[in-house]
Amino acid sequence: MLHRLEFLDLQAFIQVAELGTFHEAAQRLHLSQPALTRRIQKLEELLEVELLERTTRRTRLTPIGADFLPRARRMIEEYESSILGIRELATHQKGTVTIACIPTAAFYFLPSVIRGFSEAWPGIRIRILDVSAKEGLERVISGEADFGINMFSTQSPEVSFTPLLRDPFVLALRSDHPLADKERIEWSDLEQVRLITVSRDSGNRTLLDNTLSAEGIRLNSFYEVQHLSTSLGLVESGLGVAILPRMTMPGPDHDTLCSRELPEPRIQRTIGLVRSSSHSISSTAQLFIDMLLEHWGSSHVAHATTMPAREAPRRRR
Repeated sequence: MLHRLEFLDLQAFIQVAELGTFHEAAQRLHLSQPALTRRIQKLEELLEVELLERTTRRTRLTPIGADFLPRARRMIEEYESSILGIRELATHQKGTVTIACIPTAAFYFLPSVIRGFSEAWPGIRIRILDVSAKEGLERVISGEADFGINMFSTQSPEVSFTPLLRDPFVLALRSDHPLADKERIEWSDLEQVRLITVSRDSGNRTLLDNTLSAEGIRLNSFYEVQHLSTSLGLVESGLGVAILPRMTMPGPDHDTLCSRELPEPRIQRTIGLVRSSSHSISSTAQLFIDMLLEHWGSSHVAHATTMPAREAPRRRR
């Protein structure tokens, strides 16, 4: 069946899926709508599944269509890579490396490596998918990403994990908060303050809840947000405190925010390299992985406090 899949049919499906209408997709592809419809029907007949649900106004992906979309994108990318020429790929003059990275880790792990990699192989494009831990894992398993940088707690048998760094959780608070003056923070100090947490879908929240629950520690989770950056914004506004990975904190020279160590039990996450157990790594992606491991890897997993200080962001007021 695979040899009967046509590039233009896959391209037509991807455009309709991304734009949501046959009309716009047909204009983008310079096709008539009947011609575009025939291409989609041909693809669905070949796969013997329904990929799209058509309504009078919009077109939506079926569950099978949503699963097939990243595979179709991958096929297109592989096709485009193949036409760059065997010689260019063999000498790494052209190509693309796709990395699925949790947002909080992208800043630390990638810029320095990308800089060195681009100097060595300037023709290779880098595509960063800054997504959640769960989504990043899915992108690696599906093959849409060559590899990922993710949390250990989110792993599955379908991937391998190489640890790179341990990232402890800290208490984030305003510098003028009463707790900022305490030499040592106790869990009892946090029982009455308003805690800002991320949603229960987050791997960071799961790690925090599981650790506190095992110790019988109950805190006042008052606000819930989707992103760690949002929780920092609420902390800076004086709405409460947050418990989050040290990696998310700005530098020590920030004019409003500060962090304090938490008492036992220590909570920390392990960040590392995630590779699919079923998809082979391209030679181009392996070049990047080798440089990443050379830069960050060691005989022991580094602690986040050994990392270079991050420049404090200045929020507009």
